[in-house]
Amino acid sequence: MPALTLDRLEKRYDQQLAVSAVSLSIRDGEFVSLLGPSGCGKTTVLRMVAGLIDPTAGRVLIDDRDITRLATNKRQIGLVFQSYALFPHMTVFENVAYGLRRQGLSGDVLRQGVDAALESVRLGGLAQRMPRQLSGGQQQRVALARAIAPRPSILLLDEPLSNLDATLRDEMQIELKRLQRSVGITTVFVTHDQVEAMTMSDRVCVIAHGVVQQFGTPEEVYHRPATGFVARFIGRPNRLQGHIWTAGPDGAARVLLKGNIAFACAAPGTLAAGASADVVLRQEDIRFAAPAEAGTRANVHPARVLLRAFSGARVQYVLAVRDTLELVMDSATNGPDAAHEPGEQVFISIDPAHVYVSAPETAA
Repeated sequence: MPALTLDRLEKRYDQQLAVSAVSLSIRDGEFVSLLGPSGCGKTTVLRMVAGLIDPTAGRVLIDDRDITRLATNKRQIGLVFQSYALFPHMTVFENVAYGLRRQGLSGDVLRQGVDAALESVRLGGLAQRMPRQLSGGQQQRVALARAIAPRPSILLLDEPLSNLDATLRDEMQIELKRLQRSVGITTVFVTHDQVEAMTMSDRVCVIAHGVVQQFGTPEEVYHRPATGFVARFIGRPNRLQGHIWTAGPDGAARVLLKGNIAFACAAPGTLAAGASADVVLRQEDIRFAAPAEAGTRANVHPARVLLRAFSGARVQYVLAVRDTLELVMDSATNGPDAAHEPGEQVFISIDPAHVYVSAPETAA
């Protein structure tokens, strides 16, 4: 039995459709991210699950119990917002105790519940501090402790890491995953950051224009994008336009890009020969090739290094393919291909399975 079910959930504002027929089945103890750009509908979905927004149509079920019209405080959910929403006049202890007091707990039972929640987020010694005396990461942990202290069935997280600096955000991704695993609570996490979603999630739900584009494991979403939007949104893409070309002598479909440069590609689906296509070549999928590989396998092209940018763990190159088509390539700093310089003549390659083609995107 799924812990959380969204059944054809829809939300309209006047004539504008914000969320369209979202159906998801989330397993007990699973960590699921709702991932998409700003305005895609992911926070609207979360707020309908929380009961903060009434759906126009569809149902929300927890453990097969329909809670669609139930008040937020009756749903047995924990909520953590982007702002944390801590009570500034209360100590850490009183902030965490808030939900337990609403359940009617007091005395030793209340104290034990607060202590257990604070220990789970590694803040056991800070119970008497005020929120203003805490760092951003500590405040976020207090918000998490407050949410899990009443032992909710579902934990909902609305971009809780977005206010943290980059280093602390990376640390808290691991910390939040550790906490979720140790508590075993079913979690729905809203984010626009694909690294957060990939790092922490058991499954990722990619949403665009209020519609679920793909729901699968991080590996499935990354390596086997179900739609053109997912291919463009996930990873670090070179976004190009081209035309489907006839199959080559090896039987592979090809797409023709700027300067009549042909790339063998993944199956183009329903796109016929001559059809316009959006094309994605992810920066991290492009590789340098040996000159001897040219002509012996698909997608090996001569190129010239235009720019090189060092960013610590990665090196980015801007390349002119056959002096016509510009591509950005990403390579590991400690790999064999980190030392090419501007002006250098090279060969590049990309696996045809990683040349993603789709019908041209139309405005929503």
